[in-house]
Amino acid sequence: MAKVSVIIPCYNQGAYLDEAVDSVLDQTYEDFEIVIVNDGSTDPHTIELLANYRRPKTWVLHTVNQGLAAARNAGITAALGEYILPLDADDKIGPLYLEKAVAVLEGSPDVGIVYCLGRLFGAAERMVAAPEFSVRRMLFSNLIFASGFFRRADWRAVGGYNPNMRHGCEDWDFWLSLIELGRTAYRIPEVLFHYRIKEVSMNASMDAARRVDMHLQLMRNHPALFIEQARPLLRLYYGITGSRPYRLAKRVLSLFRVPAG
Repeated sequence: MAKVSVIIPCYNQGAYLDEAVDSVLDQTYEDFEIVIVNDGSTDPHTIELLANYRRPKTWVLHTVNQGLAAARNAGITAALGEYILPLDADDKIGPLYLEKAVAVLEGSPDVGIVYCLGRLFGAAERMVAAPEFSVRRMLFSNLIFASGFFRRADWRAVGGYNPNMRHGCEDWDFWLSLIELGRTAYRIPEVLFHYRIKEVSMNASMDAARRVDMHLQLMRNHPALFIEQARPLLRLYYGITGSRPYRLAKRVLSLFRVPAG
């Protein structure tokens, strides 16, 4: 039985898949399996590639298209590993990521999330500053890439990724669930994750109004966390760029029935 299961959802991303798989096969830590979840791909190249995909330690699970959250859940349900690493089919990881993350999880039972610094590549190339973890920062902005390590037992305890988060932020929502469970996060201060930037991405195309709606959905999903931090968060929102933060703060107040004073 593998110690680590790397879960790679793939929807029409066959052109990039080998790079993602190669980056896992190049790891210094060898006790892993790779579970590719074909999330109902319609692209002929991806369909043909995954129909008879043959790589070491790798197998393919075929599902109907339900989105990233459901695909990750399906892969984790079928996987064997004690520790889980989600990896999108167009991204890559550095060769020491598994080794370093497993060492943290093995040595720190209170840590439920292990993440690292990242670098963008593709249409844009630059470092990404992943700040040190704090709960308050996590409520305001997602500090952790989707490719963070966690324990399979914790995934089960929180009910997995929320399949209703079909349009983004499913990873952020999941990290907040683990925080609610009482888990802490540990940042490896090295670049061990490489995030591909394409000309059009889900995050880049999300307009401001939709981002506000997504944040409000997170608040509805995790009211206890946001209520605890409501006033500090609202002070932060009030201080940013005027009218939109003010309207958002009012919506937050009404959502949780927190008086403005």
